[in-house]
Amino acid sequence: MREALRLVVNEPPAPERGLHQSATDESEPLDVEAANVDLKHAPAEHVVRWARDTFGRGLVMSSSFGAESAVMLHLVSRLVPGIPVIFLDTGYLFPETYTFAEELAARFKLRLEVYTPRVSAARQEALYGRMWEGTDEDLARYNRLNKVEPMDRALEELGATAWIAGLRASQTQFRKGLRVIEPAAAGGVVKVHPILGWTNEDVRRYLHAHDLPYHPLYHYGYRSIGDWHSTSPTTLDQDERDGRNLGEKKECGIHLPRTPEANASLKSSGL
Repeated sequence: MREALRLVVNEPPAPERGLHQSATDESEPLDVEAANVDLKHAPAEHVVRWARDTFGRGLVMSSSFGAESAVMLHLVSRLVPGIPVIFLDTGYLFPETYTFAEELAARFKLRLEVYTPRVSAARQEALYGRMWEGTDEDLARYNRLNKVEPMDRALEELGATAWIAGLRASQTQFRKGLRVIEPAAAGGVVKVHPILGWTNEDVRRYLHAHDLPYHPLYHYGYRSIGDWHSTSPTTLDQDERDGRNLGEKKECGIHLPRTPEANASLKSSGL
């Protein structure tokens, strides 16, 4: 179950080049340690260019079209025009998220790749109930059905070898331990985090400098936005992800590492 919206991408000004103009499609094995030494304090634009030149057609990015998603979409799309942008539609997003995604897709001429769960929202509720209100096991199943499996499918179908994500170290305890370049797990892809070291103020300045919008719900206190049933507004003295019912790690699962056994189990489940 996949809907792909491909918008025509105009030729960018020189010297930026799109994925079809990458230097090579075959490269030597990536030295992750050396890359992290070179890129640890590099500007975000430099990291994106490095990823474009290193991975070429295998490079993708993801976006939740959340509170501050315009930052990464603007940053990456102007340096890598035509990059596939994976958007997971769980069927439970806010109406404002759908309209926000359409607006940014048109503004940035995005190649939007929309992926949905194999099991519809109505069928999930009939079979498993309102999983987001249940146990940790229920929540894990919800994330696996609606987020982890669709993302894995997207990466496989798009032939991804590297994935750009807008994670920041300040967001969760797990993300504090990440590096700019994370090596691929078994059968996985390399993760690239251009704005890992950015602060909230860095994000605010970038939005202001480029006249970029926040998600429409941001101004109502929604500073971290996911599915409607597990997202609530927060106050300024709270952590922005306190408004997300995502379990103890405050993660939906797509960015968490999995063991080879977990990967094999997911693939064999047919989900």
